[in-house]
Amino acid sequence: MSALLEIRGLDAHYGRIQALRGIDLEIHQGELVALVGANGAGKSTLLRCISGVTPISSGTIRFEGRDITALSSARRVALHINQSPEARQVFSPMTVIDNLRLGAYRRKDRGVDDDLARMFALFPILEHRKGQLAGTLSGGQQQMLAIARALMGRPRILLLDEPSMGLAPLLVAQIFKVVQDLKTAGTTVFLVEQNASAALAIADRGYVIETGTIAMSDTGKALLADPRVQQAYLGI
Repeated sequence: MSALLEIRGLDAHYGRIQALRGIDLEIHQGELVALVGANGAGKSTLLRCISGVTPISSGTIRFEGRDITALSSARRVALHINQSPEARQVFSPMTVIDNLRLGAYRRKDRGVDDDLARMFALFPILEHRKGQLAGTLSGGQQQMLAIARALMGRPRILLLDEPSMGLAPLLVAQIFKVVQDLKTAGTTVFLVEQNASAALAIADRGYVIETGTIAMSDTGKALLADPRVQQAYLGI
């Protein structure tokens, strides 16, 4: 079966510093794939390369069999590659409802209101806060808003960048439950996380990145049980 997203030989630089080196990675339709690694290993850089925000130095990115390496980030959004960015990055002066509608700004269909209702069912607190300025929400509520905003684009693949960052354990559990439910409902998810135990526990497959290079890949369960992963990332 061909991959929905296929990355081969990807290199990326920040000036003279090489951030990613020879990345090979693939994600199939309906999978939840986790990328775990230490802070600064290159996780967020890889997501930005996929979404087109950060240019790559060499290699290819293919989506649904099409080479999108040279496409702009706007063209990738039009292909329904949608990202919930690191540190949420909600539009603080705008209301919750306006943030959500902005997530659907490229859509021409009439299903936006239906999807708003779906987001409020997924994250009930957002409905209660829909007229509130996004910048006044708690950190957990902003993370819910960032994910919901990405979902309003009806993603063919949802890129989640560190959704548990800075959240209390109870909120982390809630966020990961939603991510798991999205996968169960058929959404393809690429989850980038420093919280390796939580990410790998719900992942179909996982990749471990170290200093810009893929060091390991296997099923989520196999990586959780691997002594090297346990020692390096799980504190076991």
